[in-house]
Parts: sequence; C-alpha cells; structure tokens
Amino acid sequence: MDHGFPSRDTVRFRHGSRNVASPAKSAGSAPSTEGARGAVMTVRLVTTLFALGALLNGVGCGGSEPGEASTDTLTLGAYTTPREAYAELLPGFVARWRERTGRTIEVRESYLGSGAQARAIVGGFEADVAALSLAPDVDTLREANLVTHDYTNDAFGGMVTRSIVVIGVREGNPKNIRDWADLAREDVEVLTPNVRTSGGAMWNVLALYGAAMRGHAGVPANDREAAVGFVASVLRRVKIMDRGARDSMLTFERGVGDAIITYENEIAAARAKGERYDVVIPRSTVRIDNPIAVVDAYATRHRANESARALIEFLREPQAQRVFARHGFRPVLDSVAAEVEASFPRVEDLFTVQDLGGWDAVRRDVFADGAAYDRALERGRR
Repeated sequence: MDHGFPSRDTVRFRHGSRNVASPAKSAGSAPSTEGARGAVMTVRLVTTLFALGALLNGVGCGGSEPGEASTDTLTLGAYTTPREAYAELLPGFVARWRERTGRTIEVRESYLGSGAQARAIVGGFEADVAALSLAPDVDTLREANLVTHDYTNDAFGGMVTRSIVVIGVREGNPKNIRDWADLAREDVEVLTPNVRTSGGAMWNVLALYGAAMRGHAGVPANDREAAVGFVASVLRRVKIMDRGARDSMLTFERGVGDAIITYENEIAAARAKGERYDVVIPRSTVRIDNPIAVVDAYATRHRANESARALIEFLREPQAQRVFARHGFRPVLDSVAAEVEASFPRVEDLFTVQDLGGWDAVRRDVFADGAAYDRALERGRR
C-alpha cells in the first residue's frame, strides 16, 4: 500500500551521551508544506544504519565477559509516542537493576513509528525489547522468528499501556468540532499519520471505521460500504501524513491543520510542553492496547534475557504505571487504573479490536491490499 502521501520520520538512537536525530522522508513522497528538506531515507536505509551503528558501538552486548567491567547493556526499540515516559522511567530501572544485581546497566533506545520500528528490528536492528503500538507489529517479529515465546501469556495479555483515539483541536475549538463527522467538513483540515509506517495511524483508521460501523459517525450502522465512504470523506480532508504519531503532533504544533486524530496521551504530552490545545472525546472510539515483548533471538544473542524480562516487569509495577498515567497513558494495572480513573474522561461507546472481529479480521478486511482502507484512500483522492 504505497499511499504516496507526504511523510516524515525522525530516527533517534541514543548511545551513551549521544542523542542523534536524523530527518528522513520516504522516497517518492510528495513535498510537505516545508518543502523537501534533508536526506531521502527509506526504512531499509534506516535499518542498515542501525545495524552498522550496533556493530560499531557494540550495541546489544548484554552480560560482560569474565574480566570485563560489570556493566550490562539493554536495547529498547520503541514507537515514538512514549518517549517522554521512558525518559522518566528508565533511570528508575537502571537503579533497580543495580540494587538487584550489583551491576550497572546501560539502556540504549531507538524511537520510530511502530511499523517502521518493527521492520527495522526484522531488518537487523538488534533490539532486546520491543515496545510497539499494536499487536500486529509484534506479530511481524514473531513471523520472522525473532519473538519466539507467547508474549501474550501473562496477566496483561502482553500489553504495557492503553490509550484511546481522540481529536485534538486548536484552543477554544474555533471550528466547533464535536465528533468524527465534523472531520469530513470542507472547512476542516485534518492530520493523521501514514498507515504504512505508523501504528497510531492504524488505530486512527480503526476509530473512524469502527465508529461508523457502530452507527456513531453519521452513516448507517453495520454498513461496510458506508463506513468506507465515511473514512474516505475524512481522508479527503487530510493535509499531511507523517510517518508517526509524534511527528504528526509536531506538524500540528507548527500550525498545520485544524484537527489532529491522535492518541489521547499525545495531547497530554503536548499540553505538558505548554501547548494550548483542546481535546474532543468522540462519542465512540477505540481502546488502544500497546504491546511489549522480549525479542528472544536478539536478547539470547546478547545474554540480555534476564534484564529484558526485568524491564518489562518493572514497567508493569504500580510506580511505573503511575508514571505512564502522568504522561496520559491509561494503565493496564487495575489497581492503578482505579486510582487515576477520575483523570481520564469516560467514553460513551468504547470498543476494542475484538469488537471488530480481532486483528486477523481487521488486517484482512481493513488493511490488506485492496481492503477497506485502500478503497477509502482511493475515494478520498477523487
């Protein structure tokens, strides 16, 4: 599904004190409002650079060999949205690891759109832990025999955070946007990322499509063609498709668009930086479930299985779940979810992927070549 929409990405790889960001744009993309700036970089090139960086810098060397300093390393490959939460959480894990083992651990991070991150890991970026936006991206790693255990076989179903899809609008909501149907109006310009590279974009499409199928988007319920038509009417209003949810929010912060379809927690992150946005909670929207998994093949190679599992356990503990909540994520730990319930608005009709038939059905009916999304995109171009 080469959509040909403008797209951008930011690749971050932190090694020690270095934090290098490289702008990237998919080959063949139309120019954005800023013009074609920087190098053109495909996901394959990104993957090659990651692999080269890992080779040169020794990324992924878990336990030390006899006689070496007692320093472990762990590499986290994550999607872009929870970057600030991990910045707050990882020092706590480093301290916990030292208390538990007496060893120092260095956690190295990379952030990409979820789909792009999954492909980078398959292509040779040796992440020990993958924290992605949606289950199909972990399935990509399973199909490549990189994740070999059943990561869903725990009390959390393999998830580490939750969120919902919302609409972000300018302060005061000058376009009077109240629900999904308003995004199809001719006077509204919309932002949402690119489905090819962003898990957030897939969640956004599922929110639109699911609300339409449930009769909450101004079209008849349970009418697939009507739902496709509604998604097309919104895509027709999309000005720019960035590679990831965070990049889409940065575009919105630059003043592009009247509304952005995004994670609830992205609005929280923007507000924490002082941005003055309002959020519209649609009457019907999808619950976002974010998975995390040990990448068995790489963690085993790096002797990092223990630290990888320990990180995931740490992130599900109450104190870590409270940090996620402060960053706008809905906790997966029930006790913390109850503590912070008042901080998160209720949704009248909150549905899940299972309500749409599960991921296998969604991938076949919505995101496969020629399925609902492709047909909506084609109609939206007319």
